[in-house]
Amino acid sequence: MIIGIDGTPEGAQPPPAPEGRTRRDVARGLRTGALAVALAPLLAAFRAPRSAAGRAPDRASFDQTYRGRRIRGERTADGHWHVTLDGRPLHLMRRADGTWLSMVDHYCSYPTPLEAARAAVDALAPGERLRAAGTEPRHAHQGGLHGVRA
Repeated sequence: MIIGIDGTPEGAQPPPAPEGRTRRDVARGLRTGALAVALAPLLAAFRAPRSAAGRAPDRASFDQTYRGRRIRGERTADGHWHVTLDGRPLHLMRRADGTWLSMVDHYCSYPTPLEAARAAVDALAPGERLRAAGTEPRHAHQGGLHGVRA
C-alpha cells in the first residue's frame, strides 16, 4: 500500500465534501422564522380562550348530589365561595396558582370549587359529617410546662 502526500492511500477515493448550506438557504430560514414570530400573536388572538385543563370557567353557583351527599355552592359578591355539604359549611381556600383546596382534603388542590367539594365528599367516611360551625375542638392552655422539659 502506497501512502500519498495527503495521508490517503494511493488509488482510494477522497471522502465526499460535506454539503453545506448556502447563503440563500440561511436567508430563507431566517425569513421563515421572522414570519412565524410576527404571526404568533395574531394566531394566538384567534384561539378560543380555555380555562385550566380545558374545563368550563367557574359558574356563579352549583347544587348537586354527589355520592349521596348534597353539595351546594354560591359565589358571594366579593368573589368568595360559600359551599355546604349536607347543609354544613365547607371551608375552601384559593391557592396562589388559582386552584382550590378544602379543609377536609387539604393535601391536593383542584381547579374548581365544585371539584374540591367532591374531593371532600370522597375523603369523608360513609356516614361521617362535617362539624357544625363553632364546634371545633379548642385546646385550652392553662399555663404550666406542657411538653417542655425544664
